[in-house]
Amino acid sequence: MSNDIDTIKIKFYMNIFFRIICVCLVVVTQVIAQQGQGNFSGGSIFGKVFDSSTKHAIEYANIIIFSLRDSSMVTGGVTNSDGVFNITLNKPGKFKVEVRFIGYDTETIEVSVNPSSPNINLGDILIHPTAINLSDVVVQGDRSPVTYEIDKKVINPDQMQTVISGNAADVLANVPSVQVDVEGNVSLRGSQNFTVLIDGRPSLMDAQDALQQISASSIQQIEIITNPTAKYDAEGTAGIINIIMKKNLGQELNGIFNANAGMYDTYGGNFLINYQNGFKANAGLDFNQRNFPGDQTQNNIYYLENGTSTINSIGEIERRRISFEGRAGIEFNLSDYDLLTFGVRGGKREGGFNSTDNFTEFASSDSADFHYKGINDRTREGTYYSLNSNYTRTFDLPGHQLIAELLFSKQSSDELTTTAEFDNVNQLSGKKTTENGPSTDFRGKLDYTLPFSEVSKFEAGYQGEIELSDESNDLYEYNPSTNQYELQAQFSNLTKYNESQHSLYSMYSDMLWVLNYQLGLRVEYTYRNIEVPLMSQTFNIDQVDYFPSIHTSYKITPVSTIMASYSRRINRPGGWALEPFPTWVDANNVRVGNPNLLPEFIDSYETGLQSILGSVNLSIELYFRKTTNKIEWVRTAIEDNVTLTTFSNVGEDYSLGSEVMVIFDPFSFWNVNLMGNLYNYRVEGSILNEPFSNESFNWQTRMNNTFKLWSSTQVQFNLNYNSPTVSSQGRWEEFFSSDLSIRQEIISNILAITLQVRDVFGTAKREFSSEGTNLYNYNYFNMHTPALTLNLRYTFNNYKPKREGRGEDSGNFEGGEEF
Repeated sequence: MSNDIDTIKIKFYMNIFFRIICVCLVVVTQVIAQQGQGNFSGGSIFGKVFDSSTKHAIEYANIIIFSLRDSSMVTGGVTNSDGVFNITLNKPGKFKVEVRFIGYDTETIEVSVNPSSPNINLGDILIHPTAINLSDVVVQGDRSPVTYEIDKKVINPDQMQTVISGNAADVLANVPSVQVDVEGNVSLRGSQNFTVLIDGRPSLMDAQDALQQISASSIQQIEIITNPTAKYDAEGTAGIINIIMKKNLGQELNGIFNANAGMYDTYGGNFLINYQNGFKANAGLDFNQRNFPGDQTQNNIYYLENGTSTINSIGEIERRRISFEGRAGIEFNLSDYDLLTFGVRGGKREGGFNSTDNFTEFASSDSADFHYKGINDRTREGTYYSLNSNYTRTFDLPGHQLIAELLFSKQSSDELTTTAEFDNVNQLSGKKTTENGPSTDFRGKLDYTLPFSEVSKFEAGYQGEIELSDESNDLYEYNPSTNQYELQAQFSNLTKYNESQHSLYSMYSDMLWVLNYQLGLRVEYTYRNIEVPLMSQTFNIDQVDYFPSIHTSYKITPVSTIMASYSRRINRPGGWALEPFPTWVDANNVRVGNPNLLPEFIDSYETGLQSILGSVNLSIELYFRKTTNKIEWVRTAIEDNVTLTTFSNVGEDYSLGSEVMVIFDPFSFWNVNLMGNLYNYRVEGSILNEPFSNESFNWQTRMNNTFKLWSSTQVQFNLNYNSPTVSSQGRWEEFFSSDLSIRQEIISNILAITLQVRDVFGTAKREFSSEGTNLYNYNYFNMHTPALTLNLRYTFNNYKPKREGRGEDSGNFEGGEEF
């Protein structure tokens, strides 16, 4: 019966989705019918739009055509990824052309279109950053920190001074669609299952590790793609986060240097040097150390057959992250049609925590309390490197190209967890677990693009990947008589992974009247073999999956666009979630993977409106997402007051919500970026054969304020609130935080200093409670804040980061593009 209800619900949402498209088609038909009533003279106005300082093309600049006779708006359009526009006119006359883009002055050009001169070429149009007069001091305007494109949101970290000393996760904490908890874990529309790309390539690390390792000051932009096309890898429940690293532009030799230091032994730095003279080359280093001390409280109640047992603890914990990375790239133009690039990236990472807690343990059958101290230390570290090569062949027809890429990567991962329990004098017990997991990855891809006209093109490609890894695990128990941790050979295990994927995709883009559409299909073949030799077990997956995508857009007015899209995606479990043996986390927690996990499949629908209303930039998105084979943590109590955590396909979840972003200037010196995300979340299914259904209405809101006080002084103050939300077994409580930064330029465009204050009011606390089979758990973490950090930035030879456009060139210096 529930399956029939779900089918009806899905059909209902799909009907809404396709009715929106049908309404757009009806409107389009009426518009064209009206246009057909007059005489069409065959005129057009075309040209290119560039940033006046960087000389790079500006995508999605608004081109609006007004009649000089009565100032009425005639028509309009937007620039493409090359800054090009071409607007058709229905009749001759004298017109005023306005070029608009957020953060830039409006450029106005008057033209005359007549039968003898029907096509007007405006050539290269340079637009300038907005200038604001404050007491006769000129302040140059900045790009908006968040901009919307047809298929993604683009984040500009350089406009977020509160995170200049932070990492990619800190940047994402200030943008729509994303939530970040106090431990730095990122969720995209409520899901932590997403794919991270770096310069268009899959990260070598876990998504959360990658986002917390990359320094914000090394990032040019971040693309958030919640409904990717078939051209992208289908992996990732909630979508894709693509991090574009800074690259060279400007004089023959230039560079940038950042250094920061702060409270709680936090410091870091990075630099990037670029050279270009017949070829382009860059090299950079990045080091970052961050510590997050805090207080924690835990309450665990175990409902066992012989009574109730309770363990309460209170103590201190310090989480730490250390990373070091080097990267280099070189680019050669072999001819006017051939481009060859090579890139290398490598580094070392370390993370973990140490905690000291005082425990009180008591049972309903025993009136005496047992007190002891517990010390836990976990360290996870490893090295990694990757080599890539990219070849691009272009042809005489603009946009006609063939791109081939090869990627090889290798990484190691070593984890050590040590627990120890003490009375007032001696150590009573303890465990030590080790995990070692080297892995190797080979990847190749081929992309072909053939345009048929300015609005239509065909794309096709292939991607193949082979991943090999081994992971060994050992357990040691503390022996009080020898005062040593002794190997428990019966718990030692080795897991061998062998996974290969082969994908084909094709896409077609065109325009039906004034409705832009893009249709795509991706086919992926997956083979996965998991072998556990000591347990004589093998687990296989051998299957073919299909992933269609549909993207449409309709321009209501020259400054307002409606968009709608659909995509199907997959989330394949990996890592310790599949390991079928116990791994001790601490004295009271053990985890066991589930190699029989099925992949999650996600159906995602979106529709939205982007518009400019005077000086206000407005974006509204509606989305619906359904996940089948939902994977969740499952916690149960076992003997001796121990919590067992594993993974299970618990059922399905549904998210239905809306995102709103408004950008406006209350005063000439004050810019406000207001964002909100409201959604209903429901998860239902069964855990250990017990049905469940949890539902919550969730909302997050952010208010980012930028104050330009003087020509060289800028202040940012950001507020962030997350409402309570539920999971299959628990509930997260509400969360509020605020950040402040003050940036002062010492030498214009050369030397700047920034003071950051994280969590100004000390409210960054997190609470989580869960109930499982015979178990109740409560966790509370209070981070030591406010925390201050000072950042110094130095640039030489007029360094300017390359401003990427949309499409194949995005992140391409080191061979990156869309997957």
